[in-house]
Amino acid sequence: MIALVKYNAGNITSVKNAIERLGYSCVVTDDETILKQAEKVIFPGVGEASSAMKYLKEKGLDQVIKNLRQPVLGICLGQQLLCQFSEEGNTECLGIFEATVKKFEPKLKVPHMGWNNISQLNSELYYGISADENFYFVHSYYVEISKETTAICDYIVPFSASMQKDNFYATQFHPEKSSRVGEQLLLNFLKL
Repeated sequence: MIALVKYNAGNITSVKNAIERLGYSCVVTDDETILKQAEKVIFPGVGEASSAMKYLKEKGLDQVIKNLRQPVLGICLGQQLLCQFSEEGNTECLGIFEATVKKFEPKLKVPHMGWNNISQLNSELYYGISADENFYFVHSYYVEISKETTAICDYIVPFSASMQKDNFYATQFHPEKSSRVGEQLLLNFLKL
């Protein structure tokens, strides 16, 4: 079973639909037991860091997520919350990735919204995906490049398009909105 973390962040329905289109069943839950027993956990999100972390802490999900041993995929806000700190609301996050989330300087249009290519792909999530493919982004905050970065996007500054540490994977882009290449990435994660 695939579990999607419910924590009052948006976009869960589109992730659920994408997983089901690939032929997998999934459940949206904030139940600790179900999350621990799931084969894979997806931590999606569109929202604001401080209110999302507040909800996770109130439900005890911050500790649950940090201690998961199966493959976990953070998407967009999910990636940001797996980092140590976010400038959005000066928020202490989960601390899986040794990176900081920063606000884009408005040198170009912010939020960064639309299709962008990524480079330096270095993860099994990119099996069957070439570096000239485009993914769909919507975000005003970005994760700095760190030792856990597995792909880079360049918009205003180079930033972590994806990350990995141990069983934790994450993307800043939305694979569920990224057409064929996004479906391939989700499928690669589900087959881990």
